[in-house]
Amino acid sequence: MFDTLSDRLANTFKTLRGKGRLSEADIDGAAREIRIALLEADVALPVVRAFIANIKERARGAEVSKALNPSQQVIKIVNEELVGILGGETRRLRFAKQPPTVIMLAGLQGAGKTTLAGKLGRWLKAQGHSPLLVACDLQRPNAVNQLSVVAERAGVAVYAPQPGNGVGDPVQVAKDSVEHARAKQYDVVVVDTAGRLGIDQELMRQAADIRDAVSPDEILFVVDAMIGQDAVNTAEAFRDGVGFDGVVLSKLDGDARGGAALSIAHVTGRQIMFASNGEKLDDFDAFHPDRMASRILGMGDVLSLIEKAEQTFSQEEAAKMASKLASSKGKDFTLDDFLAQMEQVRKMGSISKLLGMLPGMGQMKDQINSIDERDVDRTAAIIKSMTPAERAEPTIINGSRRARIARGSGVEVSAVKSLVERFFEARKMMSRMAQGGGMPGMPGMPGMGGGPGRQKKQQKQAKGKRRSGNPMKRKADEQAAVERREQAAAQGGAFGLPAGEKDQPFELPDEFKKFMG
Repeated sequence: MFDTLSDRLANTFKTLRGKGRLSEADIDGAAREIRIALLEADVALPVVRAFIANIKERARGAEVSKALNPSQQVIKIVNEELVGILGGETRRLRFAKQPPTVIMLAGLQGAGKTTLAGKLGRWLKAQGHSPLLVACDLQRPNAVNQLSVVAERAGVAVYAPQPGNGVGDPVQVAKDSVEHARAKQYDVVVVDTAGRLGIDQELMRQAADIRDAVSPDEILFVVDAMIGQDAVNTAEAFRDGVGFDGVVLSKLDGDARGGAALSIAHVTGRQIMFASNGEKLDDFDAFHPDRMASRILGMGDVLSLIEKAEQTFSQEEAAKMASKLASSKGKDFTLDDFLAQMEQVRKMGSISKLLGMLPGMGQMKDQINSIDERDVDRTAAIIKSMTPAERAEPTIINGSRRARIARGSGVEVSAVKSLVERFFEARKMMSRMAQGGGMPGMPGMPGMGGGPGRQKKQQKQAKGKRRSGNPMKRKADEQAAVERREQAAAQGGAFGLPAGEKDQPFELPDEFKKFMG
């Protein structure tokens, strides 16, 4: 969603690099480009004005004028201001002292409230809670049935006593759901309310009645991030008519310009708490302003990537794989292990999204977007078409075996050969890293091009010149060497000591004496 904005900002910063000092014209030019980028991203005009004013004021201050690298200082300022308009610090859910905690979802029809209720329920369950989804949208056709299906997929309970489709009292359902949650020991109640195609009195009255009936601990306004400026107007109307405590952005994976996300927190004074960036139930997480700002500026989101990895990989599995890789040349690491690791990474989400979280990957958007997620499935099919012996020892895979594996997995023989070769290369690289090595070409370090063979070669190269076979020339070389040693002795010893002090005992500096006992 923020690709266009990210590209414009990256081009702006590129013009500032290499300048030892920024003039007024440089600052004004950069501010103008940033203003255009924000306006093209559909950010609200009051937000753009405040944002540019703050950047100009800070860019003309001492933190930039006295900086060793002014362009990096400007990027730092833009990052901090982006974090500010996105809400500042991460806003957490407030839980009731006495359960159940009641969370009410409000918003227009089509914003994705029902699907988001399932995502929120699944997220709460992963956090150790026992949520209950409540079907209070009794007007939209099949809304109750949709919530029941979503709840089943999310693995959470649902309370839907009324059939919906225009039948039932949503206020009474909401009130009864709290008592039902207390009786069944659910500690969080998520109330899915009805929406409208636009703001009207009936919508506001029903939402206000449900609010008064259940006294929610949190009212979350669900807004479609793709509707642009109208998202801000709708949010202001809900804030004034019903009131809400936080914002949930849905459809962040769309191709709209994303200005709503950059405007809504600043305009309404309510922070964005959650973001939904996909159709799957696990495409949902807490909203972190600093991480979102980092993504917009192309600096990645390593913290979110680490959190996803921690949720997917167990410490026991990681230790087991590390021990296999640390074995002799990693030979204990088999294709079965490779397949297991690949499937674990797949559980973390889309490969392209994971790569997009790495710093610097903003310059490789086209390559990342061209990644075919089905390649992982093809690789898995090839490995599963092998016998247990072939997975344990891929070196036995000859031409006839490759042909059989290719027929079983529906790929070309060359694809099987390529997979096996890539597996050996990956195993070798991961084994070096597990044994303490790293990038090749660093002499004197294990696994980094500094092995015994290379050290011997360096020792041979470091040896002095061979003695000449000509007696006269050899005698002249020896005499020259004696003269050089005498000259060095006159000027100072081998350790750089003055000539008069070369016979004195050598004293270690005080800082080193404590290490020498």
